[in-house]
Amino acid sequence: MNQPAVELSPFVSDEIRKTTCYMCACRCGIDVHMRDGRVRYIQGNRDHPVNKGVLCAKGSAGMLHLESPARLTSPLLRIGPRGSGRFREIGWDEALGTAEKWLAETRRKDPRELAFFTGRDQSQALTGWWSQQYGTPNHSAHGGFCSVNMAAGGIYSIGGSFWEFAQPDWERARLLLMFGVAEDHDSNPIKLGLSEMRRNGARIVSVNPVRTGYSAIADTWLGIRPGTDGLLILSLIGELLRNRWVDVAALSQRTNAAWLVDQTPGPGRGLFLRDGDGKPQVRDAATGRTVPFDLPGAVPALTAGNGSGNDSASTVFELMTSKYLDGQHRPEEASRHTGISAAAIRGLAAEIARVAFEESYEIDSPWTDFRGIRHDRIVARPVAVHAMRGISAHANGFQTCRALHLLQMLIGAVDCPGGTRFKPPYPKPVENHPRPGRPGGAGETLSGPPLGYPIGPEDLLVDEQGEALRLDKAFSWEAPLAAHGKMHAAIPNAARGDPHPISVMFLYMANMAWNSSMNTPAAMEALSARGVGGEYRIPKLIVADAFWSETVAYADLVLPDTTYLERHDCISLLDRPIGEPDMIADAIRHPVVEPDRDVRPFQDVLIELGARLGLPGFVDKDGNPKWRSYAHCMATREVRPGVGPLAGWRGTDGSREGRGEPNERQLERYVEAGGFWTADIPEGARYFKHVNAEYQDWAVGIGLYDKPAPFMLQLYSEPLRRFQLAAEGHGKVLPPERLRERISENFDPLPSWIPPPETDTEEFPLSAITQRPMAMYHSWGSQNPWLRQIHAENSLYVPGAVCDRLQLNDGDWAIAESRVGRIRVRIKRMEALNPSTVWTWNAIGKRRGAWNLSNDAPEATRGFLLNHLIPDRDSDDSMSNSDPVTGQAAWFDLRIRLSKADERSDVADPADSVQGPLPGFDRRPGELTYGSEWSA
Repeated sequence: MNQPAVELSPFVSDEIRKTTCYMCACRCGIDVHMRDGRVRYIQGNRDHPVNKGVLCAKGSAGMLHLESPARLTSPLLRIGPRGSGRFREIGWDEALGTAEKWLAETRRKDPRELAFFTGRDQSQALTGWWSQQYGTPNHSAHGGFCSVNMAAGGIYSIGGSFWEFAQPDWERARLLLMFGVAEDHDSNPIKLGLSEMRRNGARIVSVNPVRTGYSAIADTWLGIRPGTDGLLILSLIGELLRNRWVDVAALSQRTNAAWLVDQTPGPGRGLFLRDGDGKPQVRDAATGRTVPFDLPGAVPALTAGNGSGNDSASTVFELMTSKYLDGQHRPEEASRHTGISAAAIRGLAAEIARVAFEESYEIDSPWTDFRGIRHDRIVARPVAVHAMRGISAHANGFQTCRALHLLQMLIGAVDCPGGTRFKPPYPKPVENHPRPGRPGGAGETLSGPPLGYPIGPEDLLVDEQGEALRLDKAFSWEAPLAAHGKMHAAIPNAARGDPHPISVMFLYMANMAWNSSMNTPAAMEALSARGVGGEYRIPKLIVADAFWSETVAYADLVLPDTTYLERHDCISLLDRPIGEPDMIADAIRHPVVEPDRDVRPFQDVLIELGARLGLPGFVDKDGNPKWRSYAHCMATREVRPGVGPLAGWRGTDGSREGRGEPNERQLERYVEAGGFWTADIPEGARYFKHVNAEYQDWAVGIGLYDKPAPFMLQLYSEPLRRFQLAAEGHGKVLPPERLRERISENFDPLPSWIPPPETDTEEFPLSAITQRPMAMYHSWGSQNPWLRQIHAENSLYVPGAVCDRLQLNDGDWAIAESRVGRIRVRIKRMEALNPSTVWTWNAIGKRRGAWNLSNDAPEATRGFLLNHLIPDRDSDDSMSNSDPVTGQAAWFDLRIRLSKADERSDVADPADSVQGPLPGFDRRPGELTYGSEWSA
């Protein structure tokens, strides 16, 4: 009777503004509820194709970005030593004038002396183009330490990669194989998909050292040893081949399994036999003749045949069976390394085959292949695969990712009903991607974009001695296929002047001293390293960010960015769109509120700097700025005639899709539509897109290609063999002698498995890995006031047997050591964990004083980072901690040992406190509560 009345329908908002979330890379649609001009509530947009109204804790908490005490409030100029955090506030005229002066001087001297690296900015179509026009090849983004093995492994195999460019057929799959999938990437769509699979009765198998998140709901969990996934997959492939559980028709008609490979000793050995037009050759099973692979009516044979004129050639299928039926790939041998029993490996192979072939079915969906042959029905192979960073962040990750795609191809489960399906603008053959641009002279542009996909040694960026031209040594013989660059190598290489000195380093949203793959003390030391004369080895450092991160403290000039709710962004088909297998889509962000402090959107700043510097494309013929803002650029820029950053509402009247003239009102149409645009893929174009003639024609019409680009899936990679041949001494561009064995071993054209470094080290018996918590994503979420309450400190999760051996209990402190560092960690016992693996949440630990946290904040006093244990490059090994093919940072190869800490033991804080607070930070409340927002 005395209970207060409850308002069941509270007044939440007087307006809803629809935009795109930025709290992770899902790019979900959100409804931002406004009241009195302020953000009051965020929920999912039920009409959005990605999340369909579902929203996670990160997305809902996005509104607290606007209240974060870590927000930067004005441009800053350093007045103290680097790392001290001592700055003075300046105006934008001084800030832009200073940046312009530094950048102009560098471009006039040598554009290569600018190193421009960005974090998870989702605007790489702009930042890469800016770098190309400036003339520096030293540009890359976070993919080089996150998932380039996944991206490159997919592009060189099937023309696309998991997650952003392909996804499981959630509706039709009967079996899902997940490898190394954590909870932070693409979480809402995956949760929706897994829920649908559960309702449909499908089975889920998770291969992961840790059973958390998605693995916790799997029917089968295989707690594999980190870095051995590739051997497990190749053992499964061996079992499928041994038992003849393969889709012969798919291999013959949609892959290069039947292509003839030259076996004649010499410079052509291992390359495809080609005719005078350059077309790969196959043996026609009907006639026995050697014919082009795409000859209409031909039936490509999987064997070369005897006495048919092909005695000096073998098919890819023959080479593959010979390789994977050997003893190395038998389940018993694989079990020794993986920790998965031979019986479990055989059982999983049998389950894959049973679902792929016994639960297969046909659907009525007429389509025409690229040879012109009409098909009335499509065979469904209901085995889907999804993978992520867990198999990518190893020194053997590239070949492991390729092995997983080979498994898909073997059972015919690529872009078919029930399998893993492509999302536009993928698939694309590797040949349709650009090659990395070569630098010119002083004041000149690059010959092409700074990032690309080499298909042979002649595409590398090396000098006459075969040494690297780029600062991070991407696209050199140290990392030939570094398609995303090597962002994690930029700071240490710049401090050493290896391979060349730089004048300016420009970082955007890249908390590089604190990212997942770098040794934190070494990165901070490099940022503040001085030469013999006392000058900084990195002469000028510009940092653009929205928040007061650890790396901001090292900047000479700080350009404060807005939050995602205060600016325009372009989720473009040129970069990372939001499509689905049956639908093409892109999206925008637009300001739902105006900034209440002296900050500017980074993209606007970059465009203004481009105009001030007179970069081609950023000024008109009279030298005047071409773009008023990033929004203006999004709507009116053309990368090719009729093709721009956004595909919706093109043409002067907004009636065109994909191709059409620029439309000055294009962004208005996106806002009216809820922030996104979609178009359905025609019914006959939805499957086997890589060989589907209707899809190829549709893709040309809508602007994805300029001409049809059908291709066969690549079990055997000829580009890799070209690099191997160079290591064997063939060709004009050869690797330095010291790297030839490395290239020959790692560039196997058929996927292979090489144990990761230090796997058998007795001194450091435990693998140590990290995961991003579902409530955070990269370092920008860790300052959010709501999300901090979920993860303000972290523990090291340790297998029960290890805890018993070391007499460790929950809450105990222990010392974790690697060959380069020593930290103090708090222990948490966990049984659902590989018995030789420990793990923790990443990016929880903070430097004292950063993010405007108090010095006694739990992140600084009880949080910790495994980064302090990750090896930096050694003096005698400049390529440690990376995949030798792509340069992917191999931070999941970390090995450690544990010991119980004495109650009195202490480990020196690896990072001293940041002095401060920054200008303006002392005007903020000591405790932030909702409704007591502060204003700069």
